[in-house]
Amino acid sequence: MKISTPEKIRNFVVAGHNGCGKTTLCDLMLYKAGAVDRLGSVDAKTSISDFNPDEQEKRSSIYSSYLNCVWDDVQMFFTDTPGYGEFVGEMISSFRSCGFALLVADGVEGIEVGFTRGWKYSKQFLLPKLIVVNRLDREMADFDAVLEQLQETYGALVCVPMTIPVGKENSIDRVIHVLHTPDAEIPAELKDKVEKYRSQIMDAVAETDEALTEKYLAGEKLTPEETVTGLHAAVKSGALAPVYACVSGKDVGVKELMDGIAEMMPNPLERVRKTNDGNQMVPKSDGPAAAFVFKSALDPFIGQMAYIRVLTGTIKSNSDIYNLNTQSKERIGQLLLLNGKTQIPVDEVCPGCICGVAKLKATKTGDTLGDSLTENHPMPRQTYPAPVISYAIYATKSGEEDKIINGLQRLAECDPTLVIQRNDETHESLLGGMGEQHIMNAVKNLKALSKVDVNLEAPKIPYRETVTGRGEASYRHKKQSGGHGQFAEVHLRIEAIPEGFEFVNAIVGGAIPKNFIPAVEKGIHEAMERGPLAGCLVENMRVTVYDGKYHAVDSSEMAFKIATRRAFKEAMAKAKPVLMEPLLNVKIMVPDAYTGDVTGNLNHKRGRILGMSAEEGLQVLEAEVPQAEMQKYATELRSMTQGKGSHEISFARYDVVPANVMNEIIAKFKAENDEEEE
Repeated sequence: MKISTPEKIRNFVVAGHNGCGKTTLCDLMLYKAGAVDRLGSVDAKTSISDFNPDEQEKRSSIYSSYLNCVWDDVQMFFTDTPGYGEFVGEMISSFRSCGFALLVADGVEGIEVGFTRGWKYSKQFLLPKLIVVNRLDREMADFDAVLEQLQETYGALVCVPMTIPVGKENSIDRVIHVLHTPDAEIPAELKDKVEKYRSQIMDAVAETDEALTEKYLAGEKLTPEETVTGLHAAVKSGALAPVYACVSGKDVGVKELMDGIAEMMPNPLERVRKTNDGNQMVPKSDGPAAAFVFKSALDPFIGQMAYIRVLTGTIKSNSDIYNLNTQSKERIGQLLLLNGKTQIPVDEVCPGCICGVAKLKATKTGDTLGDSLTENHPMPRQTYPAPVISYAIYATKSGEEDKIINGLQRLAECDPTLVIQRNDETHESLLGGMGEQHIMNAVKNLKALSKVDVNLEAPKIPYRETVTGRGEASYRHKKQSGGHGQFAEVHLRIEAIPEGFEFVNAIVGGAIPKNFIPAVEKGIHEAMERGPLAGCLVENMRVTVYDGKYHAVDSSEMAFKIATRRAFKEAMAKAKPVLMEPLLNVKIMVPDAYTGDVTGNLNHKRGRILGMSAEEGLQVLEAEVPQAEMQKYATELRSMTQGKGSHEISFARYDVVPANVMNEIIAKFKAENDEEEE
């Protein structure tokens, strides 16, 4: 297969909310372009894009799918992304690899969280945008209502229709192109609308160039070439996001959409990027080649597959290239173009191409490949949102812990939104992700990869203990058992400080010899690892050793550590001890209709709402919520908002646990643990 020149390539990401018809649209574009000989169907489980068995079972995208076709002599590389928020990592990687975004809105639901997320990432990655209002043949579908919502949210002069439907709901059988449909073919009831939108589009076109502005204001008609040039400039700058009406299930409006992509969207040579060191990466057809690895996957037949986006130059199959991040040489094997699971070998790829490369030895997701270590520069690594849910993960069979961790690390290399970490306070291995389905999907993949079974449990909350007052205590440790005995006496004072830990040696007159002071300090640190209230880490206090006694023969470091731990426990009990719990910053994005339910639920969770604002058609609530109340929140929010809400979390701070909750935690701890014996 021969690749087009970069000028004839269009590289875009298809994004929107779950269920808006993205995959059906992608399948139809492949079929109309002749890239496949049969039309794929999500419902019939024959979709070219949703080829994974899990996707076919759920009839919903889980992974990004990489597709390509040739339309009107233009080669299109496009990526079908999951609309479900739990698989946002797939979406982010795909946005980074593409040159513009095709955002799909549902004809009934309009702007949903998945669409808003796509718009946000389009802005973040500086991508031009096309909008498709899809599935207009359904009952209650209304193109005008969705258009009004788009214009209110993003701008009346930004979201301007390029095509509009003729008819409503199931009667829609064609669309009118605002610029190209002859006046004689426009129904009388739509003529005013078409004229209005045509005028808005031409205004946007004229504003892209002074010469065009003067000509347009003088009443002269712009030529078709001038119009295309102006449309291209307006879309590229973000001043215009053309809106297309589509019924992908009936092949209505899709030809006009594909023509628009070919005609006015930017090619890969127009996308200048910044490298990690601040230099500009200006794409060229020739010169030293460079590409970045935006995603990796574990292929069941060939192992690790790296997906690369060519930035500049030409990369050839069976050639050597450098990993610019590690400065090591890599061997490129066979380059593969992709249409879902179909892999098409090619000899070389140019800027804008997305392809697969198998079995790179030392290259990971986020690395940059290049012909030259001096002329090419690494691209910045992508950042991903923090997990919103975590589970403690345990091996079902003893001795398989290492296999589990190694398997999870391999999965996390392919999916950066999976996070594996060890919590030293709770002594648990935690698997974090973007939602319950995301976690369960990872566990299923882990079983297939490493042949291990695991148990998931709600993680322990890393409570901490501190004091709010001052307390003093002494303890004498004395033990005689023949020969040398054990003797040490320690007097401690504990008091609260705002942050950290401070040890003070206030011994005078040699009451405790200097050589035993380190043992006292070590005993304090050991006692602070497992506090007396609920066995939690102790913090934010000053501990002073101010007196004690020793025996010339029977005193030892061990005796002083034991006496210190006992004195610490008694002093802390007198210093008004409290439990501290981690609070999370929570940012929740929901449609306005669900705001009341969400705020009520946060109040029930002991949350404190910090503020509310509007952001691109959604209500944004910011709150502080105890971590203990957030374990199932991803699932609860989806249920409360019918899948239309999303949230982000980050650590905020520790705060005192309310007395009633603290008493429950302490009682549970005491019921589960016998009092520690020395």
